[in-house]
Amino acid sequence: MDKILLLVFLLIMGISFSQDKNSDDLKVGLVLSGGGAKGLAHIGALKVIEEAGIRIDYIGGTSMGAIIGALYASGYTATELDSIFMQTDFKMLIQDDIPRGSKTFYEKKESEKYALILPFENFKIGLPSGLSKGQNVYNLLSRLTTHVSSISDFSKLPIPFFCVATNVETGKEVILDHGYLPQAVSASGALPSLFRPVVIDDKVLIDGGVVNNYPVDEVLAKGMDVIIGVDVQDTLRGREGLQSAFQVLVQINNFKTISDMVAKREKTDVYIHPNIEDFSAISFDAGKNIIESGEESANAQLERLEQIAQHQKTSKRERVAFETNDTIVIDDVNIQGNKKYTRSYVVGKLKLRPPVKMSYAEFSEGINNLSATGNFQSINYKLVTDSLGKNQLQIRLRENNSQMFLRFGAHYDNLFRTAALVNITRKRLITNNDIASLDLIAGDNLRYNFEYYIDKGYYWSVGFNSKYHFFQTGVPLSFVDVDFPMLVNIPINEISIKYSDFTNQLYFETPFRRTFLLGAGVEHKYLRYLSETIGTKSNNLPRTIFESTNYYSTYGFLKYDSYDNSFFPTSGAYFSGDFHWYLFANGLNEDFKPFSIAKAKIGYAHKIFDRISVHLTTEGGFKLGGPETTTLDFALGGYGFKEMNNIIPFLGYEAISLRGNTYLKSSITFDYEIFRKNHINVGANIANVGNDLFEKDQWIDRIGYSGFSVGYGLETLLGPMELKYSYSPELKQNTWFVALGYRF
Repeated sequence: MDKILLLVFLLIMGISFSQDKNSDDLKVGLVLSGGGAKGLAHIGALKVIEEAGIRIDYIGGTSMGAIIGALYASGYTATELDSIFMQTDFKMLIQDDIPRGSKTFYEKKESEKYALILPFENFKIGLPSGLSKGQNVYNLLSRLTTHVSSISDFSKLPIPFFCVATNVETGKEVILDHGYLPQAVSASGALPSLFRPVVIDDKVLIDGGVVNNYPVDEVLAKGMDVIIGVDVQDTLRGREGLQSAFQVLVQINNFKTISDMVAKREKTDVYIHPNIEDFSAISFDAGKNIIESGEESANAQLERLEQIAQHQKTSKRERVAFETNDTIVIDDVNIQGNKKYTRSYVVGKLKLRPPVKMSYAEFSEGINNLSATGNFQSINYKLVTDSLGKNQLQIRLRENNSQMFLRFGAHYDNLFRTAALVNITRKRLITNNDIASLDLIAGDNLRYNFEYYIDKGYYWSVGFNSKYHFFQTGVPLSFVDVDFPMLVNIPINEISIKYSDFTNQLYFETPFRRTFLLGAGVEHKYLRYLSETIGTKSNNLPRTIFESTNYYSTYGFLKYDSYDNSFFPTSGAYFSGDFHWYLFANGLNEDFKPFSIAKAKIGYAHKIFDRISVHLTTEGGFKLGGPETTTLDFALGGYGFKEMNNIIPFLGYEAISLRGNTYLKSSITFDYEIFRKNHINVGANIANVGNDLFEKDQWIDRIGYSGFSVGYGLETLLGPMELKYSYSPELKQNTWFVALGYRF
């Protein structure tokens, strides 16, 4: 009986398509709704539609439906889309998490200090228009659609296509069927509060789902005979499912779309509604299951889909020739929209000196580098070939109107103790390419850091830095008896010192061979430390001042840093070389004679297994001349603090425990990322520290000091949270170190 009913149904379907549609070659339109991560179900449905042999003649999509629809329309198969999206890090994509290697040295330093950044225009705290600029989404779409980048009329794509956006100023629907495909799709998917609006033709556009999340009428208007629709929209949630502001926002938006679907569903010939109740708009980590739900729902209607395919003349898609060359040639750069930032600044950030031949990875790094400045709301680009056969990179920028920001941070370590940071930053203070930044740090120790920087890109940039650091800690008596030999006979092992450093630097720096940073400058340093544990001043105050001197020097530096993560690196290399020549001094150090200090550090990180990496470092430094001055000698010990002067971390010993004018140190750390952003690490470090080790050939005699550690680390929005247990065989003692938050 069931077989008879099925034959009758298929006969009726055949008559219906032949009479009602009155066509021997049905035109099939595909409607793909928005739904965030749930839109990945479109891929599963497309697999079944392909299997049924259906030729899609037009695609209309909104939001995630626009993204998947555009890629399918450009020539990708459903299987290829499955592979692409399974390899995509959506967390990085949505958050505009720019790879660390794409940032300049200045931006790496700035991004690893602050936990929260807010606009601060006219001394009023604001909120960003979206958590993400959507730059990573644009970059991915641009790369994936390179093969159709010259097509501005979307009806000329391998499958004609359009998408829907919303004009946020008028609330009206905007059909995007021409222009630059990645930009149009980015606008359609600009979910309010998550992504910033996209400006196209002077219209401020956001997610099309606000006004039309299922554009069936618009696809029908293209002359389609049959409509296949894949609907991944939310149903209305009960109070238990409304636990966040984002869920409430989605619910409000769903009021209209759900009521509209009553009529729109009637206009859909094959309605595919995957079972996605267990997923949300941000369930990208469940992508595989969501795609499978799309397949299951479409498979339930496979026979109907096959019946439609039988009424089409051609069902096999022509293969599209994708762009496989990973090298691009740029003969010229055309920049538009840069009113406040110079061409040299933009080109310098892009790391371009046309004409140039470069890999796409290098080009993407330049785009990310420009985005990392935070000076542009959007960076739209495409590569076009002119009538002379020259490749021109066309870039249209939307500059960020915000010029002033408040930035916040917090930190704790065993040396500086608790610290809360409030920063005020002003861009374009004097010139177009400058930035002024003031850190005010309160807690157990008051500090500040002021930076003024004029960024000239590939040319010599200039900066001025003024900072004051202060801490109080216990040190071995041997740390100060170098300066005051008469203290040797005092029967105490440790004294408490108050250490302050006031430094001013004027420097010049420039990128060197794209990856290095070369610089030089002049420096004034006022160094002072004293103890209230021993000694008495003339006014009977218990105090001994060991140092209170102004030092004047010139210095040079060379840096390289390709670590993927400065705190838990799994790949990349690092080099830092610094040379200071101290020329003059005045103050307590009356016996001063010129001297120089050189130091360097090399590091390498490599992933040896899927979740296990090794990090190796070697560093050292020495002093030439000026034996009379010892207060700038190297001091080793401690962990988790921001390095200053020549105070170097060394596990196994408390901060500033070891001292000498020469040191060599090596370390090895094995890191196991047990869960995402959760790390267990085991490490060891060894060192030789003393005076004139190279001259006396003592640096190779033996390992003077060593330490071993086991730790746990967690990556958070506030920065790394670390707890380490360390042990020193020489001391036969263990020490716990705690480092919480970004270091400043």
